Amino acid sequence: MDFGITEVVQDGKVKDIHCLVMSFPYSNAGLVTPLPSENQECFLEGLKDLFDQTGYVPRKIRLDNLSAAVVKARSGGKETVFTDAFQRFASHYGFEPQACNPRKGNEKGHVENKVGYVRYNFFTPSPVIQDLAHLRELLWEHSCKDHQRSHYRKDLLIKDLMAEEKKYGLALPETAYPVFKEASATANKYGEIIIDGVAVHVPKSYHYNQLHLITYWDHYKVVSPNGEILSKGPRPYMNQERDIPWHDILANWKKKPRSVIYSRYFPYLPGRISHYLNIDSIKLRKERVSWLISLLPKYGMKEIDHLFYELAPKEQADELQGQSDHPYDVNWALYDSLQPMNGQLSKEELSDV
Repeated sequence: MDFGITEVVQDGKVKDIHCLVMSFPYSNAGLVTPLPSENQECFLEGLKDLFDQTGYVPRKIRLDNLSAAVVKARSGGKETVFTDAFQRFASHYGFEPQACNPRKGNEKGHVENKVGYVRYNFFTPSPVIQDLAHLRELLWEHSCKDHQRSHYRKDLLIKDLMAEEKKYGLALPETAYPVFKEASATANKYGEIIIDGVAVHVPKSYHYNQLHLITYWDHYKVVSPNGEILSKGPRPYMNQERDIPWHDILANWKKKPRSVIYSRYFPYLPGRISHYLNIDSIKLRKERVSWLISLLPKYGMKEIDHLFYELAPKEQADELQGQSDHPYDVNWALYDSLQPMNGQLSKEELSDV
């Protein structure tokens, strides 16, 4: 298994996703789960999810010397020293961890190739997602579809070879391993503690000299010495994102207006703006791109979409507001024209809607 970093688009912004990939050399199968970071909690939670996907636990797992699992790499005739948490996790599931030698990535070359395969086949172009759960579903669908192809040499379907592999795996334990980390924390004079390098305000923390910080892969809890939960919420890295460079993209579209609808960034446009630019007239498309560029210094792309009918030139706004053939827009003019009788619509009017 190994990590690989990929990109997705969520809420109109780019996010980096750390994908934990597990490959199976016998069947050439691969499974992947998305995670927000590569820390120990995410790593172990990712392994749990991959075990659930396979339906069993592999007897041996080879990995590199990532800090989430390894304290000290193999050297000087001494074997690899794994972290206590990873050793407990491996004992719970019964598999044998095998760490590669330092700077010997070729010892896990199969998964290195699989990470690249996932990146270029599952994340090109970057998928538009709602959240990590949505992305996990998309990746599972991609994996299942990929397992329908034939093995490059054995002339058998990958899914059939996976079924054969499963016979030699270990059964999943009755109870899943609880993944969390507990540490002590002290609030500063502003009532803040540091979580993932970010100062997080904790109400009433100034009453206590010592606090308990419990971190899970996606959220945290701050607990008082008396057991009272003072604060809880998503870990700071769950919200890390960066803006799509729309100004540079639009400037390039202005030079090459024919390329707009073929651009990898076109699917990331909000609904009204996408509809606004998806026209046959190249001259008009170029004018509309210029109009968007003029608004960007003051508004974000989502704001322009939200205020579209207020910001667009009046004649164009009136024309567009009456259209109803775009899946992201509602023909509000149709609703405005309906005259309800006693608060209800006739069957004919409902049929028109």
